[in-house]
Amino acid sequence: MGMDDKAGNTGGARRDFLRGAVAVLGAVLAPTLPGVAMASALKPEKTEVKVGFIPLTDCASVIVASKMGFDKKYGITIVPSKEASWAAVRDKLVNGELDASHALYGLVYGVHLGIGGQKKDMAVLMTLNQNGQGITLSKQLKDKGVTSGAALAKLVKAEPREYTFAQTFPTGTHAMWLYYWLAAQGINPLSEVKTIVVPPPQMVANMRVDNMDGYCVGEPWNARAIADNIGFTVATTQEVWPDHPEKVLGTTGDWVRQNPNTARALVAALLEASRYIDDPKNRPAVARMIADKAFVNAPAPVIEGRFTGAYEDGLGRKWQDAKPMKFFDGGKVNFPYLSDGMWFLTQHKRWGLIKTDPDYLGVARQINQLAVYRDAAKLAGVPVPKSEMRTSRLIDGVVWDGKNPAAYAASFKIKA
Repeated sequence: MGMDDKAGNTGGARRDFLRGAVAVLGAVLAPTLPGVAMASALKPEKTEVKVGFIPLTDCASVIVASKMGFDKKYGITIVPSKEASWAAVRDKLVNGELDASHALYGLVYGVHLGIGGQKKDMAVLMTLNQNGQGITLSKQLKDKGVTSGAALAKLVKAEPREYTFAQTFPTGTHAMWLYYWLAAQGINPLSEVKTIVVPPPQMVANMRVDNMDGYCVGEPWNARAIADNIGFTVATTQEVWPDHPEKVLGTTGDWVRQNPNTARALVAALLEASRYIDDPKNRPAVARMIADKAFVNAPAPVIEGRFTGAYEDGLGRKWQDAKPMKFFDGGKVNFPYLSDGMWFLTQHKRWGLIKTDPDYLGVARQINQLAVYRDAAKLAGVPVPKSEMRTSRLIDGVVWDGKNPAAYAASFKIKA
């Protein structure tokens, strides 16, 4: 053996020894390097996350997180995907075409129970916003003297016909706000009027051709009816339930189990976006951003008014709303309260969408991903409410606190 061979063997042995020593040292030191260990443990399983949205003002946090780079901070790239209807959102979540989506709270719960489509384990990662939806009545009703809920009830009973009202999904938020408001006026939404499903961006066009007497939808499609002089706002949903839960970040249970770190990163990014949007000085710029044809596709001034809390009802009244659309509010908006999810179950029971009382709390615990949310909130530096439940008083004076959901669901005079 020559000198070169010996030197090569000696060098190889030395390198093997050093590699082994480094590996051992790394194993010893790893517990003392929490930053490195945590970075590895928290690495997203997916770096590109396809997130659906419907063209509504309250999709803003998805768009802002993507456009302003809050997603990159947590190692992911959000790819916003504009969808045509809530049924399309449901189907694409269930079949895996979307990772997650801006979604109706009640849609997620309905699919989980198998009453809003194919049954599938679902998950709510966070609440995206509170308030900011509306109930619009047609100009034709206004011309008949209907300018309030009481006047509508009087007309419906005095002049029976097929009054048609639209909502956006059978188990969704808009259906529940519409039904609750009608019932509070003394109108049975299942027997005294007809309800139909219409995708949000199509509401104005359908009212323009006299296909409906009223609708419940998110902004800017209530403001747009006023701008186009085809309808007026008879009620806001924050009048029905002040600081009510509205859209959520929804996905499937399987997706969360397979991508827990991605879920955490996605929630953290949207929390950052939510905090940014809720700063009043940022609202006008965000309104212009989401007005783009690729997103909401509506004139920025139509979006901006109610987005900044400046309301008019189309009847001559203007006001600065005390409960406008909120996206953050110090993190109180975003926490997925169990009582919020349970409320939708009580209304599904009230209106006969489910026939027997479910395990209200158990279902809410299955769907609302509190552990994922808490971890994400810690990453984003967002405080978490102490209680998983909250108390609210709705338009009819009835208090909801989540303590006895079956009794609450059975307590209403007008129901299925």
